[in-house]
Amino acid sequence: MDLKIAVLSGDGIGPEVILQAKKTLTAIAVVYDHEFVFEDAYVGAIAIDKTGSALPNQTLNLCLNTDAVLFGAIGDPKYDTPEAKVRPEQGLLKLRNELGLFANIRPIKPYNALLDSSPLKREIIEDVDFVIYRELSGGVYIGDKHISDDGTIASDSYEYSEEQISRITHLAFKEAQRRRKKVTLVDKANVLETSRLWRRVVQKIGESYPDVALNFLYVDNAAKQLMLNPRQFDVILTENMFGDILSDEASVIASSSGLLASVSIGNNKALFEPIHGSYPEVKGKNIANPIASILAAAMLLEHFGLHTEAKKVYEGVEKAFEHKIVTVDLSSISKFGTNEVGDFISNFILSKDDLLYFNNDNVHIGQSTIV
Repeated sequence: MDLKIAVLSGDGIGPEVILQAKKTLTAIAVVYDHEFVFEDAYVGAIAIDKTGSALPNQTLNLCLNTDAVLFGAIGDPKYDTPEAKVRPEQGLLKLRNELGLFANIRPIKPYNALLDSSPLKREIIEDVDFVIYRELSGGVYIGDKHISDDGTIASDSYEYSEEQISRITHLAFKEAQRRRKKVTLVDKANVLETSRLWRRVVQKIGESYPDVALNFLYVDNAAKQLMLNPRQFDVILTENMFGDILSDEASVIASSSGLLASVSIGNNKALFEPIHGSYPEVKGKNIANPIASILAAAMLLEHFGLHTEAKKVYEGVEKAFEHKIVTVDLSSISKFGTNEVGDFISNFILSKDDLLYFNNDNVHIGQSTIV
C-alpha cells in the first residue's frame, strides 16, 4: 500500500515522539513492502513563530491532500496568557473543522506489565478495556466567544444540533456491537439543555440497536466511576468538553498519558495523535515517552486495514514493556530514553522477534540500530 502522510509534529516534545512513530512506520514499510511518504509541516506555537498563524494555509492544504495526518503536540507557555491574540490550540481546532473531523476515538486498556505502575490499585484497573467516543464539532469549544469591551464579562456559547449528535452516536453503537454491547452516555441533563437534546437523540437511536444496552451517567458521577469502577464501561459516548476532560482523567488508569493514542475521524479524513501535551519542560532531553505516538501509528495502520502490521507494532510495544525498555515516567531507574524506546520497537519489527541484536549497554550509549 502507498500512503502519503502529513506529519505535524508541533511543539515541545512533539517532534521527538513523532520521530519514533515515523521510525515504526518506516520499519513496517520495509518488512511488509509498503511505501509511506512523509511530508512535514508546521502547526501550533512553532507555526505562529514562523508565520503568525497557528495553522498556515500551506499546512492545511497539505492535510487536505494527503491520506492521513500524524499529529504530535501543541502548546508553549509564552502563548498561555490571557493577552495572547493567537493561541497554538486554535490551529488544532481549525484543522479539525477544515478536515471535517467530528469524532475522537480513544481506547483505554492498561498493559498487564504496567498494572503496578498506575496510581490506582491493580484490582481496580485489571481487565479494564473501554473506548471513549468524544464529539469534536460542537459544544463550548466551538461556539461563539465574546468578551465585553472592558474585559470584565465573557461568554462562550454552547450549541449542538441533532445531526452532530446523531452521526457520532451511530458510530458508538456500531462499535459497541463489535465489543461488549454497552453504551454509556455521559452528560449533564439535569442542568444543560444541550445534554437533554443529547439524551433524546441517543435514546431514539438506541432503539435501532436492540442488542446494545444503553445507560446514562451525569459527568460528575462518571468522573468518579472512572476511578472507582472503570471495568463497568465498554463504550463511553459524550460531547466535546466532557470527553476532553474524562479522556485525560482516564489516562491515570493506563499509568501515564504517554501511553494513550487517539484517532479523530470525519467522513473522508483522519488524524492520529498521542493524547499528551507538548510538555516543553523536557523538550530535547530524550526522556519523553514515545509509546503514545507509536500507538497512534498503529491506529493509522488499522484505519487503512493493515491489521497484521498494526498487530506487529502492538507486539513491539509489549516486548518493550517485557524487557523494561521504557522511559523514566514508567520506571525512575530506567536508563532508556525517547530514542532508545523507538529504536527498540522499530528494530523488533525489522528483526521479526529476534532480540539477540539488542544489548542494554549498546542501546544506552546510543549504538542500537536506527531505522
